[in-house]
Amino acid sequence: MSDIADSSDEPGESVETDDEMRERAEAALLRKLRSRSLSLAEARTVLRGVEGADEIVIEEAIEHFVDLGYLDDAAFADQLVMSAVERRGEGRRAVAETLRKRGIPRDVADMALEALPDDDAERALEFARSKARSVGGKDDEASLRRLAGQLARRGYPSSVALTAARTALREVGIGAGRSRPGPRPMPGVRFTPDE
Repeated sequence: MSDIADSSDEPGESVETDDEMRERAEAALLRKLRSRSLSLAEARTVLRGVEGADEIVIEEAIEHFVDLGYLDDAAFADQLVMSAVERRGEGRRAVAETLRKRGIPRDVADMALEALPDDDAERALEFARSKARSVGGKDDEASLRRLAGQLARRGYPSSVALTAARTALREVGIGAGRSRPGPRPMPGVRFTPDE
């Protein structure tokens, strides 16, 4: 057989053929894909972790998995965007950061983000409404800071986060909509609009 490698210096031992190496690398990648979707960059990282896999084997495995439809950066980017927006209520910045961290190329990420509706303010308000009662306390300004901070960590610009937090807190009776005796205390944190 021409695919069988020559024996090594030790009697009884054989060297792994290219086809066997490729099969082992593809099996490792398939195991990883069974647990989670991967970008092409993440798939290459998995394959580089397979002992003995060289760049030729890695690229052949990548090409094979792309041909099978198991790896597709554009489809994966769309999936990540949908998950970030619909399930986690993230803003555009957080979504872009997720795509970057997962190894999605910039041009593919930009196309996926372009398809995202420009409704950060609406999504921020929806998230703020879901959290408004849980951040409420005796100090209205602290409630505002906590809620605006949660929104900022989800990737919303500070101006959007602050507006959504104020609106949601006012709707549940916390903050400026509630009358209190005495002067209103000055806030400890200043929010500046993103431009």
